[in-house]
Amino acid sequence: MSDKKEKKVRIELVRSMIRSKPKQRGTVKALGLGKIGSSVEREATPVVLGMINTISHLVKVEEIE
Repeated sequence: MSDKKEKKVRIELVRSMIRSKPKQRGTVKALGLGKIGSSVEREATPVVLGMINTISHLVKVEEIE
C-alpha cells in the first residue's frame, strides 16, 4: 500500500440555485450541498474537481490538508 495522502477540498455553497440550469442543480446535489452556507469536504479527485468547475460560480472552494 502506498502512503500517498489525497488532498481534500472544502466546498461551500454561497449562491442560490434559483436561476441555475438543471444540470448544475444536480451537480450541487451530487456533491452533498443543500442550502446556502452548507459545506462538505471531499477528496480532490479529477471527478470532484470537474464538478466544482461546473458550478464554480455558485460555490467557494478552499484546499485543506
